[in-house]
Formats: sequence, structure tokens, C-alpha cells
Amino acid sequence: MSDNTFFLKGDVCWSSSSFSIETAENSYLLCLKGKTGGVFKEIPESYTHLPVKNYSGKLIIPGLTDLHIHAPQFAFRALGMDMELLEWLNEMAFPEEAKYSDIEYAGEAYGRFIEHIRKGPNTRLCVYATIHTGGTLLLMDMLEKSGLVSLVGKVNMDRNCPDYLKESETAENWLDLFFKREKEKRYKNTAPILTPRFIPACSDELLKSLAGLKSKYGLPLQSHLSENRREVEWVRELCPKSESYAAAYDDFSLLGGDSPAIMAHCVWPEESEMDILADRGVYIAHCPDSNMNLSSGIAPVRRLMDRGILMGLGSDIAGGAHTSIFRAMTDAIQVSKLHQALVAHNEKALTLEEAFYLGTIGGGSFFGRLAGKTSGNGVGPAGSFEPSWDFDALVINDDVFGTPPGKKIKDRLERVIYLSDDRHIIGKYVRGIPLIQLPKE
Repeated sequence: MSDNTFFLKGDVCWSSSSFSIETAENSYLLCLKGKTGGVFKEIPESYTHLPVKNYSGKLIIPGLTDLHIHAPQFAFRALGMDMELLEWLNEMAFPEEAKYSDIEYAGEAYGRFIEHIRKGPNTRLCVYATIHTGGTLLLMDMLEKSGLVSLVGKVNMDRNCPDYLKESETAENWLDLFFKREKEKRYKNTAPILTPRFIPACSDELLKSLAGLKSKYGLPLQSHLSENRREVEWVRELCPKSESYAAAYDDFSLLGGDSPAIMAHCVWPEESEMDILADRGVYIAHCPDSNMNLSSGIAPVRRLMDRGILMGLGSDIAGGAHTSIFRAMTDAIQVSKLHQALVAHNEKALTLEEAFYLGTIGGGSFFGRLAGKTSGNGVGPAGSFEPSWDFDALVINDDVFGTPPGKKIKDRLERVIYLSDDRHIIGKYVRGIPLIQLPKE
């Protein structure tokens, strides 16, 4: 596949909008130097010289994006699931994250995390590391080598946390080291994202310093918002001058600006907060698995989407137990049905089309909105097969699920979403580069 330009042949399926799924049976998906060139029933004459990877009878869909994942927590996923958020942080998350001061431990743990993600359906991820500069840079190096596209953040926190996890190395020091490495052209797929853990763990001085870095470098930012009722009340006490939790971030100029922000969860948003999120172009990372496991609640996704708020899906490992964004799609549909039945009887539950959109274009479009130095590696939006979008694609053998012959492509996609595991992925391409390719060429 010379020059990163080729065709994949198979049953192609992608979102064209949040309410529509496009399908093209036995068709050709063009990759042009790592970008999508379109979907064709027959190969155009000008491209007949290009190689074709034949996946006839298999599904070809866009790669999935995880907008919210904690890499150091992978080591204890599926543990402590009977706790609520704040107890879980103190009992499970913080002690594990402290171990990443040991660079050898960090390397071994991050290696297991990355190998797992490479085998799954996610091609892009927005990642929390820990407070440790060395471990964060190591994670960035390892993710770059993996071929996955990622935004990685050194976590910042300096209050209401154990002393062993309080800020000792600044985000600016981490960024200085990163940009020195970037000048050596070490990164094509990996870039930094500012990562205050959440308002309760960050002093006013720390938030002001991060706002300065966001403005200076045009960097994106990720954090948590309105995940848990106790957390929301805590923020009211800590930030009495701010009208709401979202307003507290906004008051420090951490939302909007030259590049976007991701706020995870938003389970308990107020009306005024939804206005802020919509006005500032903030992305919400909806994490239904985590919200269930940590007793946080059910995010009002229908109301958020109706407001025009940008949204994708997150695994939130290890609050969530499953890394696959296919699983997040399933959970998003199911919890929205519970929300409709128990809370908002007049609100429509999420559809298959909407969940698929959130896991593909919803999260993948975030990468097309990056500004400043983060966009210097040429990473563009993903999650669609629209021309010029980054070529992130999955090839899926749904025969492993006993799919009867003659099923419509959309029906096959629905089965994949609900039954998904790693066995069915026989091809995985990120920006046109194969990470998984079976059978071998």
C-alpha cells in the first residue's frame, strides 16, 4: 500500500448525521495519503492503478473515539464498583495513581493499557495521565509508537487530595519538555491537552495558571463537570462567587477561546450551565458505564443534544469497566431508556443512529477543532467517511456472531454494537496506517 493510498472493499457503513446511517454494500472506500477520498460502487478510472484490500462481505466502519479515559486506572478497572465517586477516588484511584512516580511501574502498566486499546475498536482517545511529568511523557511516547491518535494530559491538582498527589511539577514544565521533543519531530499522532482534575482539587492560582497556558499555546482542555451531586454541592461551597459549576470554569477563562474543552459527565447540569456549554462550544464526554457504576446518575443526553451541545462518548476507565466505545453506545441507549421511563417521560430515548454518531463523528470531530501548537502534527477530524477526513477505519467480521446471510448492513451494525468484542476486528487503520490487518498481505 504505497504512499498510504489504497482501497478497502467491503460493506461500508457510516454516519452522515445524528439521525441517519449511510450504507454501501460491496463498495470501495478510498484512502488518499491518510485521508478519506470517498465511497464508490465501482473504482473510478483515475484510480484503477491503486491496490485494493479485499474485505468482501465484511463491515467497514469509521474508527471510534474515546473522549474520556484515565490510562493509569486501567490497572484496577472493574474493582471498587460498589462505591460512590468521592469514596472511590480516595480508596481506589488516588493510591493507584501514586504508583506512577515509579517510571518502571508506569512503563509496565501503560504498556498493558496500550496493547489492550490497540486490539479494540477505538482509534482515538483523550487521556488523563497522572501528576507525574516523567510518567506522562513516557505515556505520550508509548502512545505515539502505538499508532493510535491521542491527546494526553498531565493531571493538575493541588488541594483536597493526598499530599502525595499534590502539584509538584507544573504543567508549564511538562509542556516545555514536550515541545522540545516535538521539535525533534517525535510526534505525529500525540499532542498535549491541559488537564485540571476538577474544581475541588484545583486552587484558584492553579486554574489561573492553566488558563494562561491555554491562551498562550492555544491548547485544548479536559476536566470533569457535574458528575455527582455531592461534588456539585462541594463546588458551590468552594466557589461561592460563581453561579454554577460550569460558570466556575468559565470564570477562569477555561472554556471556549481558540481551542475547545471537553467536560466529562454533565449528569446534573443546570439550565444556565447548558447555555454556557452551548455558547462556548464545549464538548461533553458522556460516560454512561461510569455514571452507573459510581452511582452518579443518568445524564440528560436528550436535553443536552437538543440544546445543540457538542457531545461524544467516553469509557471513563476505571469508573467505567469497559474500554470499547461500542459498549458505551449500548450503555448510552439503555440508560436513556431508563431516563425516559423514570425521569423524563416526554423525552425520546437515544436511537441507534444517535449512539453510533456520538461514538464516531461526535467524538472524532473534536480533533478537527484543535488550534495552536497542538494542531502542528496535522491531525484532523475522524469518525466519518466524508472526503478529506482522516482515514480511521475498522473492518469487522460479524460472521463470528452467527449473522444470518441477507441481513441488512444497518441490522448487522446494530448486532456488532450490542455484541461487540475484540474477536471480530480483522482490520484497523489510523490515518491510513494499518494497526491490525488480517489476513496478512
